[in-house]
Amino acid sequence: MSKRRRRSGPRRTRRGDFRASAQGRYEVSTLAGLKAALANNGDPKAPKIIYVNGTIDGNQAPDGRILGEQDYAPGYDINKYISCFGPEGNAWSDRTYEYCKKQRQLRQTGSNNMKRQIEVSLPSNTTLVGLGADSGFVGANIVILSATNVVMRNLSVEAPVDFFSTWSPDDGDGAWNARFDAVSSVTSDHLWIDHVRLTDGRFPDSEAPIGPDGKPANRHDGLLDLKDGTDYVTVSNSKLYNHDKTMLLGSGDEHVDKDGGKLRVSYIGNHLENIQQRGPRVRFGKVHVLNNYFVASTDHPQYPMISEGQGGNSYFLGADYESRIFSERNAFEYTGPGADESIMVSSYNGHRFKDTGSWFNGDEADLNAVAQASFEQNRAEALSEAALAGEPAPDWTGWDFSTDVGWDPADAYSYKAFATPQAVRNHALNFTGPGVLTVKQ
Repeated sequence: MSKRRRRSGPRRTRRGDFRASAQGRYEVSTLAGLKAALANNGDPKAPKIIYVNGTIDGNQAPDGRILGEQDYAPGYDINKYISCFGPEGNAWSDRTYEYCKKQRQLRQTGSNNMKRQIEVSLPSNTTLVGLGADSGFVGANIVILSATNVVMRNLSVEAPVDFFSTWSPDDGDGAWNARFDAVSSVTSDHLWIDHVRLTDGRFPDSEAPIGPDGKPANRHDGLLDLKDGTDYVTVSNSKLYNHDKTMLLGSGDEHVDKDGGKLRVSYIGNHLENIQQRGPRVRFGKVHVLNNYFVASTDHPQYPMISEGQGGNSYFLGADYESRIFSERNAFEYTGPGADESIMVSSYNGHRFKDTGSWFNGDEADLNAVAQASFEQNRAEALSEAALAGEPAPDWTGWDFSTDVGWDPADAYSYKAFATPQAVRNHALNFTGPGVLTVKQ
């Protein structure tokens, strides 16, 4: 980023939405002000520092109104939409009810209108800093698109609620797919996300309408997803909690042309609590997971985590296709009836994983054994399914599990790790998220 220069004095523009100096520094408190600051007087990629003062709502219209479902698509009704899949929820038809075609059109129109409203794109050479412990965003979809050199610090981010989430009957046994991440990066590099809080906040999915599967609709997508060749990212000293699909690296096994050799990411000193899955889930990437504090319970009222060993699908670390995760001195605390060590890592078709020095409920843990058992179980299931179907087995079923990930973070950068689970926990509880840093303009 640009060096700090003496401030020449603010000038007020856009009816007080933001303040800017000649050197590309802004203070913003509204969505309109933020978007104007990001435009940076017609030079969006030039270096700039934007200070966020207070909470910016992604659903805030230029006239100050907070938009909702009926503003984006008047007449849309999610319960009518659900009914058009039939009593079993397994097939859409415009003729199920007379209103179905209209509801299908309204859902798509509403989704597109909402995207245009809430999406905030961060261009290259942008530093975004919260001025206070609660400064940040609610209901915004923050996208770092084809950018380099972007920093987000000291911000509180509440994930956007997708009013127009889609039910996909062919996704597994049926699944909801929301459209909007809280923060995502697409084909960007050299990013630093530090002392940020990310959560569902006021709108847990447990309070959403009931879907065809008898469970609440999922109206949130990822908290912090990195996709399509994103590279050189550090996520540090941040708190991510109360969410389902938390952090995804790489969006598909077939994307080797975009993601192969990239997705080099470090997760250092973060606090992850009640995240249900993807803390992170990694395809292709070389990922360092260091000194993070993972917390969950089997009986949390809104975000229970039920491990693979208990027959569920919750996990903290997910090793997927061609991933190379180096896990180091992370502390896991998992409580409640049936809590077991398999929650720490699930290996889908990722066969290279290494952990050193991590702890489970205060004791030394063998994450390598957990990852290997998970991989071998999934490989056996995939081989069996292929044999029953008379089809070739996936290529990854021919691989063996290994703790040789082919790289060592110590060769990439210098760092000093906390050496006890108590130190990891203390850091997470006292030094993560916004409000820890002293921000001076």
